Amino acid sequence: MAIVVLSTFGSLGDLHPKIALGLELKKRGHHVRFASMDYYREKLESLGFEFYSMAPHMDPSDVAEIPEMVDAKTGTEKILKDIIIPSVPEMFNDLIVAVEDADLFVTGEIVYAAKSVVEKTGIKWISTTLAPISLFSAYDPPVPPPAPWMESLRGLPVIFHRGIHSLMKWITSDWLEPYRQFRKDLGLDPDHDPIFDGKYSDLLHLVMFSGVLAKPQPDWPKTSLQTGFCFYDGQGDTGTMPDGLAEFLDSGEPPIVFTLGSAAVMDAGDFFVESAKAAKILGRRAVLLYGRDNQPPKGLDENIVGFEYAPFSLVFPKAACVVHQAGVGTTGQVLRAGVPHLIMPYGHDQPDNAARCRRLGVAEIIGRENYNAERAGNMLKDLLSKRSYAEKAAEAGKLVREEHGTRMACDAIEAALIGENVRQKTFV
Repeated sequence: MAIVVLSTFGSLGDLHPKIALGLELKKRGHHVRFASMDYYREKLESLGFEFYSMAPHMDPSDVAEIPEMVDAKTGTEKILKDIIIPSVPEMFNDLIVAVEDADLFVTGEIVYAAKSVVEKTGIKWISTTLAPISLFSAYDPPVPPPAPWMESLRGLPVIFHRGIHSLMKWITSDWLEPYRQFRKDLGLDPDHDPIFDGKYSDLLHLVMFSGVLAKPQPDWPKTSLQTGFCFYDGQGDTGTMPDGLAEFLDSGEPPIVFTLGSAAVMDAGDFFVESAKAAKILGRRAVLLYGRDNQPPKGLDENIVGFEYAPFSLVFPKAACVVHQAGVGTTGQVLRAGVPHLIMPYGHDQPDNAARCRRLGVAEIIGRENYNAERAGNMLKDLLSKRSYAEKAAEAGKLVREEHGTRMACDAIEAALIGENVRQKTFV
């Protein structure tokens, strides 16, 4: 039995894939510790994991800063520059405690103290990526959140996109000054960039999204292993349907499902009210998953129902279409369900995920500033009436369901634990 520390920061879209790994590793006989923000302590301990608190200590239900954090223009800078980077020294101290006597350290995307912990302790380290944008490939260029129009430049030469990435590094360089001083104080090389090139493990980097969304590229890290999505959709406290929803889903034609995931839903604005109106315009049944911290929206009736939360894996396969924000966790669930999408992206990875789904032919995109009942209704009418969307969504769903992301990732983790050459091993 090995002791494995899983560390992540962010929304449920960041946490759930690590829970999937943790549950599978526990099933295989390993002891799993989680290092994350205190907000998730009860959830993780209820699943039988040992829990260690990790800075930054914030409550995702505190909505005061949510609009800025999820905004396409301000979100990434707000989270990295104002929240993560100033917290790295405290994060480092927390993680040093969490990895004591552990055998392996598996980290999420913005656990920026990871490399320093590894260098100071010598622990085996596996890094992970959940969304294609985080790999910054010049061969498969992502859509930057503040500039979705850059999708039209995808066809330009690789050297152009390398130049864009160099520009991004230059822009974020000043953000890292406190991080460089932290590294210097530890006696470590301060010339290290945890945002771009320095975030990958030399042992194994798990690419935890489907090949349907993005395929391996020449400039991915040499230690990359693409596993497919690692799905967790709730057990115990969140794994059952709310009263009445299962009966509603089975009592008529497939509904349109409207959701904004677990983070954007805290800055929903009039999304759910306009969504209810759009469903009425179309004469369609609908399910509105409006969030635990919000009040039920106006417009609900016997055909348009609302619930705080429901397991996506149980609801989406019974939908005619899903309207969502394109967080990678939600996107993966819709792709697996094999139904069309209408996507209203916010920030971070969402504009890029949305663009990839549109290029697959399974989705269309509507801007937040344009989302109202009339426009959403017109786009949903097209999505539901044109067979190509449903056919391509079904094809994508079949491919996603044939992947075994959690199993493959855990096979690779176990191989790394026993010292096998992970790069030369074949995982299926």
